[in-house]
Amino acid sequence: MSDADHQHSESVVQAAQWLADEKDPPRPIIPVIRERFGLSALEACEAAALSNRYRILRKAHG
Repeated sequence: MSDADHQHSESVVQAAQWLADEKDPPRPIIPVIRERFGLSALEACEAAALSNRYRILRKAHG
């Protein structure tokens, strides 16, 4: 399955959007995302990766 075919749960998307908006994200981020959004470790990692994509797109498209 490619990234384009992969759909994220609403909680993963919300966590990714929150993380992308954080100017100074907490470290380590995975435990924070898991607790704040009730995600599994895998979902928290997906959210972190997705937030990086959101940041890149925001920089590219203003």
